[in-house]
Amino acid sequence: MLTVWAYITMSAQDSLRIRLDSLLSNPLFETTQLGLMVYDLTADSVYYQRNARQLLRPASTMKLVTAITALDKLGGSYQFRTQLYHTGTISKGRLDGDIYCVGGFDPMVDMEDVKAFAQQLHQIGIDTIRGRIVADCTMKEALEYGEGWCWDDDNPLLKPLMVGREDIFVNALLEEMMNDSIVVEQVQLSEGRCPADAIPVATRSHSIDQVLVRMMKQSDNYYAEAMFYQIAASTGRRPAKASDARGVVKKLISNLGLGSQPYKIADGSGLSLYNYVSAELETKLLRYAWLHSNIFDHLYPALPIAGMDGTLEKRMVNTAAENNVRAKTGTLTGISSLAGYCEAENGHQLCFSIINQGVMRNADGKVFQDSICQVLCGEKGVKEVKAKPSARSAQKRRGRRR
Repeated sequence: MLTVWAYITMSAQDSLRIRLDSLLSNPLFETTQLGLMVYDLTADSVYYQRNARQLLRPASTMKLVTAITALDKLGGSYQFRTQLYHTGTISKGRLDGDIYCVGGFDPMVDMEDVKAFAQQLHQIGIDTIRGRIVADCTMKEALEYGEGWCWDDDNPLLKPLMVGREDIFVNALLEEMMNDSIVVEQVQLSEGRCPADAIPVATRSHSIDQVLVRMMKQSDNYYAEAMFYQIAASTGRRPAKASDARGVVKKLISNLGLGSQPYKIADGSGLSLYNYVSAELETKLLRYAWLHSNIFDHLYPALPIAGMDGTLEKRMVNTAAENNVRAKTGTLTGISSLAGYCEAENGHQLCFSIINQGVMRNADGKVFQDSICQVLCGEKGVKEVKAKPSARSAQKRRGRRR
């Protein structure tokens, strides 16, 4: 026999499901696809789902797959490194040998790092160099773009030795060396592999937390691909390949019990049109992260906060979801997605994934996702909502009316 409390609780849950059902009656879904799953982490059970296993393109919620895999494989103390070595001998301040700049695909390398390398050369007693400055880019394969990227997009260049996203590291180092009063004699600039017996000079590094924050809050594709290739390099293969990273991701998926599903992992950022995942996969990855503090403690602070920062700064403002929902957004032509965490009105912790595909106006997907989140966070009176037309489209309609 149900107690009164159990009856009230069940009724509240049923009411919430009815409100979610009502949002799915939107005419939007007559012409578009939806994958949706909500998981109650506190109760450890699926709370709500609709087409949860349907294979869809995730857009930038793919960054969740990359981030969780990276934290699981590399750990929260992982460092992105750029290193400087030299060969030859130093005599009376002159280096007769080569300098090797070894790229580790750190997306945060800037001119301050380059200056620090030049200063370190001076500090070890070098005031003159006669030899080569060699860029070692063998950390990853030579491919500079991701599989399935559109040629006409503004895509980041995927090289492991960059400065502020520009392929200028060696030239920048040479300039900084001269600025630091190091005399350069007959120096050649080239590419090659650093010898195993080269002498370490300096290392510059950035933490995985630093990379995660920009990767997730600003949805930075370059940072996500750098993370993807760290996963690839963790296999020990050099040069690391995107296929190596895919193998690690698929192993984690298999560990979740979803290895038999025909997912397609193409890149780390979600730029590729070849990525195919499901709301179920993203939700189970979020659950896996929540169960493992070594992942969750780094992932959760990096996620955009509704109404507060990142790509959610202007969404869900003045609603129950504001400063509650923490989630990764995703936007590509025809795709709008949102996946992350929130706290329900009853105090239960939830994770969710919402993937809208076939939406010609991304605003339609965003409004639907925001409405789902508002209901999950306990907001009353959330009705079927349609995105407001842009000023341009409204003007066109007024023109047709005339």
